[in-house]
Amino acid sequence: MKKIALLIAALVTVGAAATAQADTLSDIKSSGKITVGIDPTFPPYEFTNDKGEITGYSVAIMQSFAKDLGVKLEFQKTAFSGILPGLISGAFNAEGSSLNVTAERAKKVLFTVPYSKTVNGVLVREGDVKKFSGKTLSPEQLSGLSGAVKSASVPEQLLKGFNETLTKEGKKPITIISVDTLDQTVSTLMTKRADFVFDDISVLAPIVKKYPNKVAQVGEAGPSQWMAWATRKDDTSLNKAISEHILAMQKDGELTHLQKQYLGTTFTVPASDFIPQE
Repeated sequence: MKKIALLIAALVTVGAAATAQADTLSDIKSSGKITVGIDPTFPPYEFTNDKGEITGYSVAIMQSFAKDLGVKLEFQKTAFSGILPGLISGAFNAEGSSLNVTAERAKKVLFTVPYSKTVNGVLVREGDVKKFSGKTLSPEQLSGLSGAVKSASVPEQLLKGFNETLTKEGKKPITIISVDTLDQTVSTLMTKRADFVFDDISVLAPIVKKYPNKVAQVGEAGPSQWMAWATRKDDTSLNKAISEHILAMQKDGELTHLQKQYLGTTFTVPASDFIPQE
């Protein structure tokens, strides 16, 4: 009897823990506040403006969600490399940094529907533009060069994949310089410690505009991917609420308005089948 009682107690404890984890949406509603982990160094998606305010395309969507839910939105600044570990450990209710949707990440977290898509571009110093040709660049064109990327980002993983291809072909790999922020990647390029910066084209566009005579984007490399937020695996209710809000914004035209405002382009996001196969 004692063993049975202990077993029942253990099952109740596990069940209570699972319920607590799955009730994040209820907790948010009851507390009147949602805490969101974010790395605001990724314009135009999430960044800090001259007034010290966290803003951007994805931020506007999260603000709209919090308003619709009737709760206060609180951002918790976190280095990008710590976003998913922080989310999984429960350091915040949700994460608000734009994530490329990958099969590897989908094993650890539950993606919301996408709100954007991305393709990565190559940014170089103005004097090096003539060294590159074509809208689409191959790994071979980057062979032997040094590229600056944000640590733990998809661009970093893509460069590692390029190096696997280059190594198989017997060509020099790309020297990958991983740093914490977008500003640091640009600084690394400007000071000639890197030959190029590799990041999303919508992220590189404002940099080109800011430094028109110093840097230029010379092409795109790698596949396009969807971008989304993620929740913990058990937070299905929260994930569904966020996803439904994004799709509702698309239906009423608000998402298109924000795309034009922040990204300078428009597209339709899918409601399903957006996670790539391994």
